[in-house]
Amino acid sequence: MSAVTILGIAGSIIILFALFEMMRRHRLREKYALIWALVALAIITVAAFPSLLIRTSEAIGLEVPANLLFFAASMVIMVLTLQHSSELGRLEERTRTLAEEIALLRLEIDQHRHPGGLLRPSEPRDEHPRELRE
Repeated sequence: MSAVTILGIAGSIIILFALFEMMRRHRLREKYALIWALVALAIITVAAFPSLLIRTSEAIGLEVPANLLFFAASMVIMVLTLQHSSELGRLEERTRTLAEEIALLRLEIDQHRHPGGLLRPSEPRDEHPRELRE
């Protein structure tokens, strides 16, 4: 076994162990762990069977098998970035919606406290009413 094979397998096993530990401590969600586990298994496969990489790169028409690795790595990074961007947009929308709901609830609380209307400008507004803190 070559040093590259041993290094690839050892690195992937360490990554898999770290994934399981992070999931156990609830620091990584399952959907992300699955992606990284698949990447680690792909690295183990390529490290254990380098001829697979060589034959695949020849079938595609690449002269250097490392180019296939770089291409695959860049595709994985691009897919992860796209997925994270999509989730970020969804979370930003959710945050905006929650902020609007909080503003409406605060307005409703103010109206219940002062049935005649909103607070007068001279009255200070309590940012965290006692009823909400308890």
